[in-house]
Amino acid sequence: MATKGTTKTLWSLIGVVVFMGAMAWTAVPFYNWFCRVTGYGGTTNVATGESSQILDRTIKIRFDASKDRGFPWEFKPMQTEMTLRIGEDGLAFYEAYNPTDRPIAGQAAYNVAPYDAGAYFSKIECFCFTEQVLMPGERVEMPVSFYVDPEIVNDPDAKFAKHITLSYTFYEIDLPEETQAALAKEEADTSSVN
Repeated sequence: MATKGTTKTLWSLIGVVVFMGAMAWTAVPFYNWFCRVTGYGGTTNVATGESSQILDRTIKIRFDASKDRGFPWEFKPMQTEMTLRIGEDGLAFYEAYNPTDRPIAGQAAYNVAPYDAGAYFSKIECFCFTEQVLMPGERVEMPVSFYVDPEIVNDPDAKFAKHITLSYTFYEIDLPEETQAALAKEEADTSSVN
């Protein structure tokens, strides 16, 4: 027979486990929101258009690519670096290839190093804004359009950055419903012909 103290301890422990589970569940969305708002962790800005100012000072942009473990695509930058004036628009391309015999959907996560520069790296357009679906054997070139905000020169920590590295990591996601529906229809049409 459980005593009153044992029951109270048991309920307290259950409460702690539930609380910790809830905190773990909300941690990732909260952290992502925090990074987008503050630029912490190398999270970039999303720009609605070009920079209004271009400085005479240049900065080197380096490009990096990686994949989640077990993700079957080939993924690489088509250029390893470029030098731009601060505020000047840049356009870079990444290449992805699906060597498998099945369609695969992927999403790119990204960050910028050094972290202090993340708040000043502004993407105008990027393949990372949407999910990507590659059919079997498909190879694509995916663009990213960006600039380094001239305000970087006024930041006491970021103003000394001589280079910025833009890194992407692709990971697999579920195929979008419309892609699944199109594949099912195609398979049904093929079956009815045979």
